[in-house]
Amino acid sequence: MSFLRYGYVTAPLLGILWTFVIATTVAVAMSFATGSAFRPTGLGSLVWGALIGFACVRGAQWQPVLAAVIVGVASLFGLGPIAIGENVSMFSSLVGAGAVSGFAALGLWIMLDQVEMGALNRHIFEASVIKFLTGFGYIFFTAIVLIPFYVMVLTSLKNQAELIQNPLDFSIDLSKGWELFRSYDELFTQFNFGTYLLNSFVISVLTVFITLLFAVPGAYAVARLKFRGRAAFSRSILLIYMVPMIVLALPIYIAFSMTGLRNSMVGIIMIYPVTTIPVALYMLQGYFRGLPPEVEEAGLMDGLSRLKVIWQITLPLSLPAMASVSLYVFMIAWNEFLLAFMLLDDPSKFTLTRGIASLHSPEIPRQHLMAGSVIATVPIMALFLGLERFMTKGLTAGSVKG
Repeated sequence: MSFLRYGYVTAPLLGILWTFVIATTVAVAMSFATGSAFRPTGLGSLVWGALIGFACVRGAQWQPVLAAVIVGVASLFGLGPIAIGENVSMFSSLVGAGAVSGFAALGLWIMLDQVEMGALNRHIFEASVIKFLTGFGYIFFTAIVLIPFYVMVLTSLKNQAELIQNPLDFSIDLSKGWELFRSYDELFTQFNFGTYLLNSFVISVLTVFITLLFAVPGAYAVARLKFRGRAAFSRSILLIYMVPMIVLALPIYIAFSMTGLRNSMVGIIMIYPVTTIPVALYMLQGYFRGLPPEVEEAGLMDGLSRLKVIWQITLPLSLPAMASVSLYVFMIAWNEFLLAFMLLDDPSKFTLTRGIASLHSPEIPRQHLMAGSVIATVPIMALFLGLERFMTKGLTAGSVKG
């Protein structure tokens, strides 16, 4: 494979691969955005990718620009790495062709920054390949996340006639204005989604509170106190996750039915912490072990009781970890479906996920189901993005002792 470490091989090879990746990405994006036919072409990516690769090898800076212009023009005439269908507007064609040629040239110019036509040392060759894999990874995983979300949002903004006429058209007509959000309005006015949101919020907050109430002293005991069986308990905290929840579903259903807790929010609030306390214990004990014990010993020497040491010293120092655990537990409770679906039958007590499941019916238009999914996704996504720095800090805290 040593022949690959020559610029005249590396450049066109990466050029072909990267151009095909960009052509595929742009074709998918333009098809979703416009509802028109765009598709990548293997032969066009082979020819023009190699050309852009050669043009981006160290030389005059105008070469990649010229190559991008040529590829863009070729695409407009149906000869480029992206094929544009019939009846596509000129503006959409220009955007598609320009995006393919521009992003392909820009990416390859960055990847092949230090590549020359001759033999390449191992560092330059590996750096180019890593840049390609990094760019491909960003595009691939971003597409996996964004495409389903985009389809979900755009479907929620359609009406029944548009979905029947062309289910694969995910373009949007902004001229409709507020009429686009008709499905969301109907969810709250006709399907009682405000109650579902409130129920999920209350249950999730109470789950966080109950989880921390048990997990904080439990994790502190495992991390700081010495008692018989501590090591075994510490290692077995997560054993509950070895048993699939579906296996426990029938016993939980029978027990809750016999005790009158089924179809009640009290029952849900009792069972959710059972699924979240183990992971909270596991996360917090690692953080408590990372706290310097000398700080707590100084508090004990000053006459504070163990509980006051925890309240006045340990907990303030543990706020990042507690924030991350709270966010994680909140997301688990907010997104939980199996237990809510199994235990709740009264629509006035539905959680958000249970309410969305009730929309999956032939009598209810599909856009309402998608709108409900957006309502369930956006708040937790906004909460995660807003508190992500705390979650990252809390998850990594305690990994290095000191």
